[in-house]
Amino acid sequence: MFTFTPLQGAQSESSASQSLLELDGGVKVLIDVGWDEAFDVAKLEELEKQVPTLSIILLTHPTIAHLGAYAHCCKHFPQFARIPVYATLPVISLGRTLVQDLYTSTPLASTVIPPSALSEASYSYSQSVSASQDPNILLQPPTLEEIASYFSLIHPLKYSQPHQPIPSPNSAPLNGLTVTAYNAGHTLGGTIWHIQHGLESIVYAVDWNQARENVLAGAAWLGGAGAGGAEVIEQLRKPTALICSSRGGERLALPGGRAKRDELLLDMIKSATSKGGTVLIPTDSSARVLELAYLLEHAWRKETNDDDSPLRTSKLYLASKNIGATMRYTRSMLEWMDDAIIREFEANTGVLKKQGESDQKHGAGPFDFKHLRLLERRGQINRVLNETDNLGRSVGKVILASDTSLEWGFSKDVLRKIADDSRNLVILTERLAPPHDAASPGLAKTLWSWWEERKNGITLEPSKNGENLEQVNTSGRSVKLKDVKRIPLEGNDLSVYQHWLATQRQLLTTQSGGATSLESSADVVDDASSDSSSDSDDSDTEQQGKALNISATMGQANRKKIGLSDEDLGINILLRRKGVYDFDVRGKKGREKMFPVAIRRKRADEFGDLIRPEDFLRAEERDEVDGQDLRQQSNKYDTKDTLGKKRKWDDIAAPSKGRVPNGANKRQQIGGGQRESPDIADMPPGVEDDASDEEPEEEITSPSRLVFSTETLSINVRLAFVDFAGLHDKRSLQMLIPLIQPRKLILVSGMKDETLSLAADCRKLLAALIGAEDTAIDVYTPEIGITVDASVDTNAWAVKLTDALVKQLKWQNVKGLSIATITARLEVIHHDSPDVKAEGSNKKQKLLKGDAEKTREAIDEAEVEVPTLDVLPSNMVSATRSVAQPLQVGDLRLADLRKIMQGSGHTAEFRGEGTLLIDGSVIVRKSGTGRIEVESIGLATGLMQQGGTFYAVKNKIYEGLAVVK
Repeated sequence: MFTFTPLQGAQSESSASQSLLELDGGVKVLIDVGWDEAFDVAKLEELEKQVPTLSIILLTHPTIAHLGAYAHCCKHFPQFARIPVYATLPVISLGRTLVQDLYTSTPLASTVIPPSALSEASYSYSQSVSASQDPNILLQPPTLEEIASYFSLIHPLKYSQPHQPIPSPNSAPLNGLTVTAYNAGHTLGGTIWHIQHGLESIVYAVDWNQARENVLAGAAWLGGAGAGGAEVIEQLRKPTALICSSRGGERLALPGGRAKRDELLLDMIKSATSKGGTVLIPTDSSARVLELAYLLEHAWRKETNDDDSPLRTSKLYLASKNIGATMRYTRSMLEWMDDAIIREFEANTGVLKKQGESDQKHGAGPFDFKHLRLLERRGQINRVLNETDNLGRSVGKVILASDTSLEWGFSKDVLRKIADDSRNLVILTERLAPPHDAASPGLAKTLWSWWEERKNGITLEPSKNGENLEQVNTSGRSVKLKDVKRIPLEGNDLSVYQHWLATQRQLLTTQSGGATSLESSADVVDDASSDSSSDSDDSDTEQQGKALNISATMGQANRKKIGLSDEDLGINILLRRKGVYDFDVRGKKGREKMFPVAIRRKRADEFGDLIRPEDFLRAEERDEVDGQDLRQQSNKYDTKDTLGKKRKWDDIAAPSKGRVPNGANKRQQIGGGQRESPDIADMPPGVEDDASDEEPEEEITSPSRLVFSTETLSINVRLAFVDFAGLHDKRSLQMLIPLIQPRKLILVSGMKDETLSLAADCRKLLAALIGAEDTAIDVYTPEIGITVDASVDTNAWAVKLTDALVKQLKWQNVKGLSIATITARLEVIHHDSPDVKAEGSNKKQKLLKGDAEKTREAIDEAEVEVPTLDVLPSNMVSATRSVAQPLQVGDLRLADLRKIMQGSGHTAEFRGEGTLLIDGSVIVRKSGTGRIEVESIGLATGLMQQGGTFYAVKNKIYEGLAVVK
């Protein structure tokens, strides 16, 4: 059995992806925990219902659309963090930095507590609702350390290596479930999942790219980069179900391929920077940004010595909150990239060895930036945008900034600064869905709609090769920008939040039977104190209720900003207040009379105490938070009084290898330590490194709420589009799906029109392949929340063999399996159930006489008709013998045959596509249908040797197969 349910991203404008696969035996596999730029917690309600029964979770791409809600679910959904999660190493590392960038860039990611939940928790909130005052109270977001710990729980996998996962504690047995990751292109570490469970062979391929790019190899359908195969690899061919994305199903590939795409982007940039304009390229901060950063960095390296190139005098920047850590991880994962990147790295390493240690500064690896400068603070961006030359003229600048949606990140801030100058250019790199909400369409979707409308005309800019570049004019069109700000809770809102939090803590503790994600280490201390007070005979209900609310209030990250009075703290004032050493216990009751002891509650389950896996990691496995090792001891100079100040001449700084934390309040303001690159010494300091007038951003960690403000922005910049989405196009889908030959096809992750159009095309293509009608092809296009049954179509019968037939069977072994053919006569014979007989005999020894009679009646009723195969009569044997044909069973791999022939003293080598040449005269080919072709080249000399080789190859092939008759 196999059922598929899209939880998000099916016939929808939203890019979020969540899919639920349910297999035989109650096994549930969740693929992706995606979100979109709205960060609507209501879209996760169905996922929350499925958490208690999930078996495993698989992640495909390090993008918001595929894992944006992962940290939210780990923190706020009980038991979610205990479900085993599997992904490739790049998805884990880049996903970690992406989610950290997300939560430090926008408070919307924390999500607003639903008003209905607050109404149930507090009557005072109902009164505020009646007064039409929605406070927009936020959930507590996960900290950077918590996000790092969540991603450290993910099990890393490698490509093409089958793995049998372990189930979650509440899951049904997996019964041999096997998952295998294959390269999907599109992003670094992107995955096509192959899931094998019993007879079900499922291929999950969402957001893949067959084309080879500068950094990423193409998808592994035809064997990956350099394979050059014309057939889909055997592991992904003919699955019982193919789940494929339909996004891009109507998109046509750009003539000229990757080279033309790269040339078009550079021409667009040159046309704007030659006039002193600023080019903004909105992109993500972990996936497609690698392709753009590599292309632009190498373009600057190539043209920096060309006096006629506008790039020579232009500056190149990459702006994102956590981009330094992203690039650091990227440099350590070159083996996951295209072979050209590996060759470039190896060539650069060889050059460095020849030049020697003293001259290493002239070499540069693929992601060792010489021209691309990293910006991680808003103050840096402001100084860069205000930079001018010696004559006061603006300098051409190219800024890659997150995020693509322009709803959060630095891209929105840059657009606000450059919107009033028509020389500036915004290059969109992805096609966006039309806005589904006319009231709040989103900034990027609005600009995309303007580019499609071309209401104010276009400007044709000449390029170097004589072609015209289309740039759409905006001519002062206005757009509304919605800004979001986080402010601390106070007054009635704080009281409402305290009531809600106390209710949630009680509910989750009851459900999980222990500490929950709402508890921090300090919360456990408070609970221990409250437990001791509840055991006291002097405590009453008023004290207990007060302790509950105070404990819930103090269970936040920053107690100082909540505003608890000394009376509320009680005896805990000795622990919570600095400089307080006395407390009057006269007239106090219960725990108020005893000195508070901070007792840490040990977390344990039925198997014993829980351990911290990060305490047992090897040195190379330690995760890094804010650019530093989790277990790295803090520098003695990094104190509250010394951060951001110069050292004295006699002080010796501890070696830090140039790593600087990314946190807003923890960053050393030293000019040379802002860019994460080995070439930092080669890059002259820029205006972005001057931090003298920069004000640190205050981080609010106490309970808070959202405040929305709207402003109208007049847009004068030009708009351009260059497709850097790195997704499959219409030609790729129509070419590969017939080659894959799935029995059933499920289309998800696309808008309604393109999904239905692609489904109609696939029905025609697959029907023509097998010579059937269009209606005979199973192509499903489910909507969100709709379950489709895509189980494999098999008919199985249980038959019994007679003893005489079993004695005549001739068994052959093929790769650990025993195979035999049967030609027999089918009969129906009445049999007694042996299980019922055995059960009855055991019961009759223990039951009374009356119960024994009932058991005997049950045995009589258990007689069933079982189909039985018996030996053929003599008059039918001769007739069937003439009809039966020999059958070869097994799978021959050319690589195995090559080893066998070499071991037998023959020469064997691969030539061309799937061709094995033996002794220079015998060719062995294997077709996509499994047919093996052996061809001998007739030459004038050595006929005897050729004949010997031909029959030797033929014999070795037959030895690897079972020939049954």
